[in-house]
Amino acid sequence: MSKHLGARNATGTRDDPGFEVVEAARRPGPTTRARVGQMRAGTLHERRDDLATEEPMEIRIQAGEERRTVAITMRTPGHDFELAAGFLYGEGVAAPADVASIAYCTDEDVPQEARYNTVTVRLRGRVLPDLPSLDRHFVTSSACGVCGTAGLDALRGRCSPLPDQEDLLVSPEVLYDLPDRLRSAQGVFGKTGGLHAAGLFTPGGELLAVREDVGRHNALDKLVGWAMMGGRLPLGGHVLMVSGRTSYEIMQKALTAGLPVVCAVSAPSSLAVDLAREFGMTLVGFLREERFNVYAGAHRIGR
Repeated sequence: MSKHLGARNATGTRDDPGFEVVEAARRPGPTTRARVGQMRAGTLHERRDDLATEEPMEIRIQAGEERRTVAITMRTPGHDFELAAGFLYGEGVAAPADVASIAYCTDEDVPQEARYNTVTVRLRGRVLPDLPSLDRHFVTSSACGVCGTAGLDALRGRCSPLPDQEDLLVSPEVLYDLPDRLRSAQGVFGKTGGLHAAGLFTPGGELLAVREDVGRHNALDKLVGWAMMGGRLPLGGHVLMVSGRTSYEIMQKALTAGLPVVCAVSAPSSLAVDLAREFGMTLVGFLREERFNVYAGAHRIGR
């Protein structure tokens, strides 16, 4: 059984979500040092380099004496508890009020090197929830998101279109600056050149939080987990900026978090556009060099 230490107030506030977070004394870092050969002017030189760490992480849920693995994802270590919380929230498995504690595995029969790659989310109930998303073993990668995830039909059953907010208007000038603001906040990317990012902004362009990972969907899960653990959900009235392309998984996670505006430096998929249009979201793509495309929700973009 995992150890749970330092209980928090059960009522929960913005700074204290009401569930326990148990930090490990030592865990893998987001970068790994390696020796590489670099060719310069026809001569191969050996030097040290920083690589983005990629390791598996198993996400477990526990209620009473029942415990089940719901996901194994390849991720960049760091903000692991946020990743677990954000993933479970996005998949409809656990809301903030459902979570009693989040902890690394400390079972003595688990090898030391694996303990910090296993996160257990203990739920307040005595029985695991009977949800369709738990009927199969989720396996995710750093590239594709949740493989075989439910489609639009299942999403319609648990999400409603986002409401229009008359005071939510984002100017083109603010949008133009978002890629550079996101990039400048990516500390690990600056060392490795190999990480995606998800950033939360105000409509005025203020950066509130950024998370990095080898997988863009993991970066967003970490961001949503940050909001969940801080009592900030839903995220209506905010703007999400992601690196790379916009997939169905990104839009699904943004929708469940209540994010009305999603921007990306690259292209969206067809299903991402369908989701944005059906659920009243604003979707911006190819945001670079003071130009962008609006695929849905143009009414939120100022003139």
